[in-house]
Amino acid sequence: MTYEVELKNINKNFGNFKASDNVSFNVEKGKLIGLLGPSGSGKTTILRMIAGLENPDSGEIFIGGRKVNDLPPGKRGIGFLFQSYALFKHMTVFENIAFGLEVQKKHKNEIKERVEYLAELIGLKNFINRYPLQLSGGQRQRVAFARALAPNPELLLLDEPFAAIDAKVRQELRSWLKFTIHKLGITSIFVTHDQDEAVEVADEIIITNRGRIEQAGIPVEIYQSPKTPFVATFIGESVKVKDYTIFKGFDEYERHEGILRPEFLEIAANIDEMPQPMPITTEKGIVQGTYFRGSTIQIDIEVKGQILKGFRGLEQIPLREGDEAFVFIHKIYGFDGEKTKILENAAKRKESVII
Repeated sequence: MTYEVELKNINKNFGNFKASDNVSFNVEKGKLIGLLGPSGSGKTTILRMIAGLENPDSGEIFIGGRKVNDLPPGKRGIGFLFQSYALFKHMTVFENIAFGLEVQKKHKNEIKERVEYLAELIGLKNFINRYPLQLSGGQRQRVAFARALAPNPELLLLDEPFAAIDAKVRQELRSWLKFTIHKLGITSIFVTHDQDEAVEVADEIIITNRGRIEQAGIPVEIYQSPKTPFVATFIGESVKVKDYTIFKGFDEYERHEGILRPEFLEIAANIDEMPQPMPITTEKGIVQGTYFRGSTIQIDIEVKGQILKGFRGLEQIPLREGDEAFVFIHKIYGFDGEKTKILENAAKRKESVII
């Protein structure tokens, strides 16, 4: 298989801080990859080393099959999109997009043709003579995107590309960016700390933590099968429980610490709402709070001293603080050292355990 980007055993220290700890991964040509992690996890350092803005202390970086460790940024065939747009305020949309091509000393006719094509691509053909301050935030980010693409880079790098845009425009721009990148077929890597953004936009996600790669894979795989306790905690909404053996159906396991996600719970206002026949491992709990979440209601419920989170549909019987409710826990992510294991409730494994 041919990889557009390869990182092999990359290490990078800033004083006593280890920003990259033996980082290795590959990116297939044409893929849109999300580097996801909390602040200080090393994701931006990885992006900057690929771009040539930082140098690794050890390890090798390949782009398009060639080693680029000793190449300056301008020789790596990279387009870079910053979160702050970084447009030239005194230049028009045309001039901003054309900037990289002029640096390359392309012919005027070639520049005009390329800029007009990109202006059409980003939907700003009629704004080509406007200045950045005459554009909205979403439009400015599209111009920055076109400017990064103008020199025909092999690889596009995006540093938190949606961070400076308001929520509604950000949602629209995510879909547009993914569609456009796939249409062009350009290999792209973007950095984000927003898991919803990564899941929605990326073909594959690489999760970083303390300078290491915790897990890499397609979003659904990472969400459904987190390999480490960090990933299980970081991805999705979750509640950490110190001892899951307090719950019926999980008392046969040896390990105690784990993670519960809202979708692992079934919360019923009465027995009739529970699956029939009702599992013998069903618990009773007391509602601690309810929160409207648009299409669902989030329920915070106390079960055996542990506050759990679950969801109920708007069409179901309303629950209020102080109400008693029935809770069935389908499964739990249990921790086994540095690995995560999916634990199923005994009632789902033993058909006879019902009432």
